[in-house]
Amino acid sequence: KYMCSAPGRELIVQDIREHNLDRIVVASCSPRMHEPTFQNFVQAGGLNGYLLEMANIREHVSWVTTDRQAATEKAIAQVRGAVNRVRHHRPLQATTADINPNVLVIGGGIAGIEAALKVAAGGYHVYLVEREPSIGGRMAQLDKTFPTLDCSACILTPKMVQVAQHPRITLWTYSEVEQVDGFIGNFRVTIKRKARDVDEDRCTGCGVCMERCPGRVASEFDEGLGERKAIYRPFPQAVPNVPVIDRQHCWYYTGRARCQVCARFCPADAITFHTEDQYTEIEVGAIIVATGYELVALDPDNPWGYGRYPDVISYLQLERLVNASGPTTGRITTSQGKEPERVAILHCIGSRDNNYVPYCSRICCMANLKLAHLVREHLDAEVYEFYIDMRAFGKGYEEFYQRLQTEEVQFIRGKVAEVRQLANGQLLVRAEDTLLGGIREIPVDLVILGLGLAPRSDAGELAQKLGLQRSQDGFFMELHPKLEPMKTAVDGVFLAGACQGPKDIPDSVAHAGGAAGEALSLIARGEVVISPVTAYNVAEKCSGCRLCVGLCPYSAIEFDAEQGVARYNAALCKGCGTCVAACPSGAARIHHFEDQQLLAQLEGVTVA
Repeated sequence: KYMCSAPGRELIVQDIREHNLDRIVVASCSPRMHEPTFQNFVQAGGLNGYLLEMANIREHVSWVTTDRQAATEKAIAQVRGAVNRVRHHRPLQATTADINPNVLVIGGGIAGIEAALKVAAGGYHVYLVEREPSIGGRMAQLDKTFPTLDCSACILTPKMVQVAQHPRITLWTYSEVEQVDGFIGNFRVTIKRKARDVDEDRCTGCGVCMERCPGRVASEFDEGLGERKAIYRPFPQAVPNVPVIDRQHCWYYTGRARCQVCARFCPADAITFHTEDQYTEIEVGAIIVATGYELVALDPDNPWGYGRYPDVISYLQLERLVNASGPTTGRITTSQGKEPERVAILHCIGSRDNNYVPYCSRICCMANLKLAHLVREHLDAEVYEFYIDMRAFGKGYEEFYQRLQTEEVQFIRGKVAEVRQLANGQLLVRAEDTLLGGIREIPVDLVILGLGLAPRSDAGELAQKLGLQRSQDGFFMELHPKLEPMKTAVDGVFLAGACQGPKDIPDSVAHAGGAAGEALSLIARGEVVISPVTAYNVAEKCSGCRLCVGLCPYSAIEFDAEQGVARYNAALCKGCGTCVAACPSGAARIHHFEDQQLLAQLEGVTVA
């Protein structure tokens, strides 16, 4: 009854030995999930694991019909096809390859930091690559964390310093992954280290260059609410504590003036104009992707007035306002410089909305509850929370919600339809109150939007470089949503944090620890087993059209110009079959999915 259990194993092993069997057909569930299990059973009986065929009579039959007679007939046909096919199976042998012990972590937010520290603690070298001038990610922008209201910087900064000082971590900020080649255990990665125009070895982080710089521009770290200089570091606790010159706004580079003030006043002589990007190639055995998220981008004509009314802000903008090191040194003010007397916090903006993203962003409810507390902490103001459902799912989250109900925060159950500006400058929030069964219109001074979480805008570009799949919502797709949430379809590449889906800080840290564990488990083995179910090319039939080269999603095919044929790299190939389906001359083949095997299976299924 349960063939994948220990009694099923003993039955298969016993029958192989007792009846001298040379082929095995298992009619049960999905080979995607259990084929390796049954291959191990077959090998325990003394046969090659690839002399097995599975008939999936669960997902393909019993789970898709209630007609018992039709289900039985289809199951018989499935088994008959499997028996026909397994006659043509041939023994295949997996190969092995040595594993490079280094690990690459892409992304320096809390997930990337945690993954890097865990791998380094395991005794292996880590390359941590972050595209911004400093590590820290979104967590560095936060004032406090829910539900404990710990200072975000107080938690994060020590870990950032650990990364910078760890002897087994090479930290490259202001850098990007340019190209990825190779396969599990043996990846070759080209890193683009963008020119900072500041010598990291000479710079002491004194900040004189930033004080003297006359160029100013809106600060990305402060979400556009404050300004930074043209030579800058994103925030005071930045790691590394080395500024970078923004060439797009530097007066010297833009030709506005022959400035170079920063270089003249730098006591360490660390300013180096006109440096070039550097390209460094590294070899690693595993890659952990921890690139995080972005906020949902709203249309210019969105009904909440975001981008049109200056007093409609995002929750990250409020985080910067209440932060003591933020653009207002912790003061919450409207665009007129006044402290708001009435504040509205809107949940599910962009989330659970078919016009933007249909999924729940998970963290928004708790983030918005925390903002209500912070507003009440800084102001004697009326606070209105407009919500659809309150999803306080984590440890201590429900208790935090109950605490907010005692802090004079008014909760209105209903989605806000629109926000418009009144003649006196106030904002009118119009929403349905589903508990009272009517429409509410409330004038307020400040509106905070709980924007949902979305994949990074460059996620598609990175997915193409790594060969990763993305789910319908755009986040990177895991190998299995329950059993393998850190692995991907690309062996040796793992996911950590919110790049896989919306997560709060505890879940991101836990996910990153799991990804680090997967990487450590891989590289500790010393060698990797490569599946023999790969494509190959019959050179005599190959016409050299190169169609397969461009279509291969894993870059496993190269064109041999001398011989005029395609060459297949078995270590990179995943046996997806794209090349076989596209090959016009029939030269592309796949081991274990040969034409003879598939035609025999079709004949068994269709002919009674």
